[in-house]
Amino acid sequence: MTETPTRRTTVPPAESSLRARLRRRPFTQHNRLAAAVVLVNLGCFAVDAPTMIAANLALAVLIRQQYVINLLFRLATGAPKHWPLRVRWALGKVYHFGGLHVGAACCATAWFLVLAATSPPDILTWTIAALLVALVVFALPAFRARRHDRFERTHRFGGWAVLVLIAVHAVLSGDRVSLWLLPVVVASVVLPWLRLRRVPVRIVRPSPHVAIVHFNHGVTPFAGSSTAVSRNPLLEWHSFANVPAPGRSGFRLTISRAGDWTGALIDDLPARVWVKGIPTAGVGNIDKLFTSVVWVATGSGIGPCLPHLLSGETPARLVWSTRHPRQTYGDALVDEILGAQPDAIVWDTDSTGKPDLVALACQAWAESGAEAVICISNKKTTWHVVEELEARGIPAFGAIWDS
Repeated sequence: MTETPTRRTTVPPAESSLRARLRRRPFTQHNRLAAAVVLVNLGCFAVDAPTMIAANLALAVLIRQQYVINLLFRLATGAPKHWPLRVRWALGKVYHFGGLHVGAACCATAWFLVLAATSPPDILTWTIAALLVALVVFALPAFRARRHDRFERTHRFGGWAVLVLIAVHAVLSGDRVSLWLLPVVVASVVLPWLRLRRVPVRIVRPSPHVAIVHFNHGVTPFAGSSTAVSRNPLLEWHSFANVPAPGRSGFRLTISRAGDWTGALIDDLPARVWVKGIPTAGVGNIDKLFTSVVWVATGSGIGPCLPHLLSGETPARLVWSTRHPRQTYGDALVDEILGAQPDAIVWDTDSTGKPDLVALACQAWAESGAEAVICISNKKTTWHVVEELEARGIPAFGAIWDS
């Protein structure tokens, strides 16, 4: 039997303590995990470079594997709801696992530079080291934000080239550790591509700003998962939150005009798109850790919230800020949302201006008695809402754009 959340009368003020400051950037769990990997590597200075390269490369690749990601989320969200809130709060940060990828990739690069500098001059070794440095540089947040397509292609083709060259290097040098680990790493990279297929879609365009893409090719994903979609599978992939509906096969993606790729899809309305891999757990999946949550969404961020609101597995309250909801998203989708959330706070930014989302989230948190808040918005808004709520001692979660 689900316990009824207790309504609160006040919202705690923002703290200025050391603990509160450590919840803000740059002290995120993502960065802490990256730092932990670096510290472990520093403690392994006596281990030979080839072994450390192989170990870090394996961690960097495997932690991004879809089956591994789903396993991490399954383990983290399997905690009983009677566990202390602070423990469940920490487990909810599982989506920061990308810090392990960053730390391991940087350390593998550093170890390879050490290997290149301490070995006899070798074109193959220096070529691999140069490629690894290039991958790290192109993945720097400032560059990745400005040139995401270039980052993605560099990461894909450069990463494949590195794996091939390291395999050749391991064979020539007789490095047994690399020869054992490389097949696992290569299998991890190849596996999603074995599920590559071009599937039919039906696209509804309620406005020039939004497309609702319907899939029904034999896959009904779980709530809180995402699907990678492409129109040119070798060059560009975009992940969107799946919106399955209870009792129905297939799923939907809610895609808003946010760049060249999304704009072209909304304008062209293709009959088929490419998908690969399996539905992969995302930040919304952590709602099952809590007795009740508040969903804060802006614009098409309503998409990732919708499957959770429809399923009703975790009691929830919705705060949705968007421009002209019915005109932009259509009556059908808005009626579906309000049918699941009749008490939702829906803020029309065109008629009332931009809201104070932190204040609205605090209001919904207090009124509903929720344990946590999950924010689905753009990067700036998500980070602002999450940090301000956590400064008030409210467990808050939101995507961190680390992939």
